[in-house]
Amino acid sequence: MTFADLNIIDPLLRALDQEGYTSPTPIQMLAIPHLLKGRDLMGIAQTGTGKTAAFVLPILQKMHEEQKAPRPGAPRALVLAPTRELAAQIDQSFATYGRFLPFRHTAIFGGVAQGPQVRALSRGVDILVATPGRLLDLMNQGHIKLSGVEFFVLDEIDRMLDMGFVNDVRKIVSGLPKRRHSQFFSATLSPQTDELARRLLTDPVHVEAAPQASTLECIEQSVFLVDQNMKYPLLQGLLEKGELSRVLVFTRTKHRADKVAKMLNNGGIRADAIHGNKSQNQRTVTMRNFKSGRLRVMVATDIAARGIDVDGISHVVNYDLPREPESYVHRIGRTGRAGAMGAAYSFCGTDEQSLLRQIEKLVGTHIEVAQHRYGTTKAERAAGQSARQIPNGSGVAPRNPAPRNKSGSGPRRPYPARVAST
Repeated sequence: MTFADLNIIDPLLRALDQEGYTSPTPIQMLAIPHLLKGRDLMGIAQTGTGKTAAFVLPILQKMHEEQKAPRPGAPRALVLAPTRELAAQIDQSFATYGRFLPFRHTAIFGGVAQGPQVRALSRGVDILVATPGRLLDLMNQGHIKLSGVEFFVLDEIDRMLDMGFVNDVRKIVSGLPKRRHSQFFSATLSPQTDELARRLLTDPVHVEAAPQASTLECIEQSVFLVDQNMKYPLLQGLLEKGELSRVLVFTRTKHRADKVAKMLNNGGIRADAIHGNKSQNQRTVTMRNFKSGRLRVMVATDIAARGIDVDGISHVVNYDLPREPESYVHRIGRTGRAGAMGAAYSFCGTDEQSLLRQIEKLVGTHIEVAQHRYGTTKAERAAGQSARQIPNGSGVAPRNPAPRNKSGSGPRRPYPARVAST
């Protein structure tokens, strides 16, 4: 199937062609026909499979069918995103796919002065991409009115709720007209997310391109059982391997992200950290340096996981396992994008064994245990694993060994894959 088969208009087809896109991804094939018909939609798909284009293209096409002059502070389309990085990424997608259309768009988020954002709004915008906090702030100041919104998108809705935005979302929705075209997208669907979708969507279509929380087949996943005090030496040893060319490291706290980045720089590896305590300018510079290759390693907290869209990330390293197993899916989805191969390494300490079990249950499989040269650890003993050395020291074990049961012998059946509700 091609985008032309989805009845995409010529200006959008030309933009897609310039980007080298000819065939839609599964979520795009499932969502775009319904959205072009004006149906409300709940879309679930793996991270990195084209959810953004799945809503950007139909919005641009529907707006093209009925063009209107932009009004100051009164957008026709509103997209809510949980993080600054994701908002900027979505805004760039509107620029990329809409390059042959006349629509104005802008992104607003906190962490920067509001002056330029207010001036952009005053000139009139057709499409507004926003984080909830800054949007509410500018609404309260009278710079934005939502009464003219025709298209409403909640992107990464589960993360929005995880970050405590549920009350902000409800306030924003109360300012929207009742007649609107609404669509929600995410990689996972929690009971809380499903309940909110049922209340805010009208007779929605539910599309799911893959089982919820499934991880991309093109990502090799390995777990290293290692004590907390040996995590940094293990990371440094892995980075000695040349194939770890562009690496995204996730830590649980901002302080730990800064500490890991500092140790890497002291060890001669160019690295920087990105998290909520960094100014927007600092985050933008770090992201730009990572994209350009000036930084080999970027260390991030989960708040940035949904907004990092960088081509060619060879490896994701979970220096700390996430507290919420769903975050694992979003983290490792930063590699293996657009069909490329990627790898995800997770460090699991003694106190993280329960988190590993939760992740394995969520993704429906047991993650392969990798060997390393740091001897028998408490983490390995706690997991009932034997410490085996490999000659080159810091590599991972060969892929796809025979799965084993808890006693260490014989086949082990994977957890059943999660089945989506219809």
